[in-house]
Amino acid sequence: GIETMKKLRTPGTYEELERKSQKLVDGILAAGKKHGHAMCGGTAGGMLGWFFTEGPVKNFAEAAKSDGEKFGKWHRMMLERGVYLAPSMYEAAFMSVAHTDEDIEKTIAIADEVLSQL
Repeated sequence: GIETMKKLRTPGTYEELERKSQKLVDGILAAGKKHGHAMCGGTAGGMLGWFFTEGPVKNFAEAAKSDGEKFGKWHRMMLERGVYLAPSMYEAAFMSVAHTDEDIEKTIAIADEVLSQL
Protein backbone atom coordinates (compact mmCIF):
# COMPACT_ATOMS: atom_id res chain seq x y z
CA GLY A 1 0.00 0.00 0.00
CA ILE A 2 2.75 2.48 0.90
CA GLU A 3 4.55 1.86 -2.41
CA THR A 4 1.29 2.45 -4.28
CA MET A 5 0.78 5.75 -2.46
CA LYS A 6 4.33 6.81 -3.33
CA LYS A 7 3.68 6.05 -7.01
CA LEU A 8 0.42 7.97 -6.96
CA ARG A 9 2.21 11.03 -5.54
CA THR A 10 4.46 11.17 -8.61
CA PRO A 11 3.50 14.24 -10.69
CA GLY A 12 1.45 13.34 -13.75
CA THR A 13 0.33 9.91 -12.53
CA TYR A 14 -3.37 10.71 -12.43
CA GLU A 15 -3.21 12.44 -15.81
CA GLU A 16 -1.54 9.33 -17.25
CA LEU A 17 -4.26 7.10 -15.80
CA GLU A 18 -6.90 9.31 -17.41
CA ARG A 19 -5.08 9.28 -20.77
CA LYS A 20 -4.80 5.49 -20.75
CA SER A 21 -8.42 5.05 -19.68
CA GLN A 22 -9.64 7.37 -22.42
CA LYS A 23 -7.47 5.63 -25.03
CA LEU A 24 -8.99 2.25 -24.13
CA VAL A 25 -12.57 3.50 -24.06
CA ASP A 26 -12.20 5.44 -27.32
CA GLY A 27 -10.55 2.50 -29.07
CA ILE A 28 -13.24 0.04 -28.08
CA LEU A 29 -16.02 2.49 -28.95
CA ALA A 30 -14.45 3.01 -32.38
CA ALA A 31 -14.35 -0.77 -32.89
CA GLY A 32 -17.98 -1.01 -31.84
CA LYS A 33 -19.02 1.71 -34.26
CA LYS A 34 -16.97 0.06 -37.04
CA HIS A 35 -18.98 -3.13 -36.57
CA GLY A 36 -22.38 -1.44 -36.24
CA HIS A 37 -22.93 -1.69 -32.49
CA ALA A 38 -24.73 1.02 -30.55
CA MET A 39 -22.23 1.68 -27.76
CA CYS A 40 -21.18 4.41 -25.41
CA GLY A 41 -18.67 4.60 -22.60
CA GLY A 42 -16.79 6.88 -20.35
CA THR A 43 -14.02 7.42 -17.87
CA ALA A 44 -13.48 9.01 -14.50
CA GLY A 45 -9.79 8.99 -13.75
CA GLY A 46 -8.75 5.35 -13.75
CA MET A 47 -12.34 4.03 -13.81
CA LEU A 48 -13.98 3.18 -17.10
CA GLY A 49 -16.82 1.29 -18.66
CA TRP A 50 -19.07 0.64 -21.64
CA PHE A 51 -22.75 0.21 -22.39
CA PHE A 52 -24.39 -1.35 -25.43
CA THR A 53 -26.77 1.54 -26.09
CA GLU A 54 -26.74 4.94 -27.71
CA GLY A 55 -25.36 7.32 -25.15
CA PRO A 56 -24.48 9.00 -23.14
CA VAL A 57 -25.52 7.08 -20.04
CA LYS A 58 -25.82 9.46 -17.11
CA ASN A 59 -27.92 7.53 -14.61
CA PHE A 60 -29.21 4.09 -13.70
CA ALA A 61 -32.41 4.42 -15.73
CA GLU A 62 -30.38 5.10 -18.88
CA ALA A 63 -27.94 2.29 -18.05
CA ALA A 64 -30.83 -0.13 -17.59
CA LYS A 65 -31.85 0.45 -21.23
CA SER A 66 -28.56 -1.11 -22.37
CA ASP A 67 -28.42 -4.50 -24.04
CA GLY A 68 -27.34 -6.65 -21.08
CA GLU A 69 -27.42 -9.87 -23.08
CA LYS A 70 -25.00 -8.43 -25.64
CA PHE A 71 -22.77 -7.12 -22.86
CA GLY A 72 -22.67 -10.60 -21.32
CA LYS A 73 -21.71 -12.22 -24.63
CA TRP A 74 -19.05 -9.55 -25.19
CA HIS A 75 -17.64 -10.08 -21.72
CA ARG A 76 -17.46 -13.86 -22.16
CA MET A 77 -15.81 -13.56 -25.58
CA MET A 78 -13.24 -11.09 -24.25
CA LEU A 79 -12.53 -13.37 -21.28
CA GLU A 80 -12.02 -16.34 -23.60
CA ARG A 81 -9.28 -14.30 -25.28
CA GLY A 82 -7.57 -13.40 -22.02
CA VAL A 83 -9.09 -9.98 -21.37
CA TYR A 84 -10.79 -9.61 -18.00
CA LEU A 85 -13.19 -6.68 -17.79
CA ALA A 86 -15.79 -5.81 -15.19
CA PRO A 87 -18.32 -8.67 -15.45
CA SER A 88 -21.41 -6.44 -15.31
CA MET A 89 -22.35 -3.39 -17.31
CA TYR A 90 -23.16 -1.78 -13.96
CA GLU A 91 -19.59 -2.15 -12.68
CA ALA A 92 -16.51 -0.09 -13.48
CA ALA A 93 -13.30 -1.47 -14.90
CA PHE A 94 -10.06 0.01 -13.60
CA MET A 95 -6.91 1.18 -15.35
CA SER A 96 -3.61 0.78 -13.55
CA VAL A 97 -0.26 2.54 -13.80
CA ALA A 98 1.14 -0.90 -14.70
CA HIS A 99 -0.90 -1.07 -17.93
CA THR A 100 1.14 -0.08 -20.96
CA ASP A 101 0.07 1.43 -24.26
CA GLU A 102 0.92 -1.96 -25.77
CA ASP A 103 -1.53 -3.63 -23.35
CA ILE A 104 -4.22 -1.13 -24.34
CA GLU A 105 -3.61 -1.57 -28.06
CA LYS A 106 -3.72 -5.36 -27.70
CA THR A 107 -7.01 -5.09 -25.77
CA ILE A 108 -8.49 -2.83 -28.46
CA ALA A 109 -7.42 -5.30 -31.17
CA ILE A 110 -9.07 -8.17 -29.28
CA ALA A 111 -12.23 -6.09 -28.79
CA ASP A 112 -12.27 -5.33 -32.51
CA GLU A 113 -12.14 -9.05 -33.27
CA VAL A 114 -14.87 -9.85 -30.74
CA LEU A 115 -17.13 -7.02 -31.89
CA SER A 116 -16.79 -8.22 -35.49
CA GLN A 117 -18.24 -11.56 -34.39
CA LEU A 118 -20.85 -10.33 -31.91
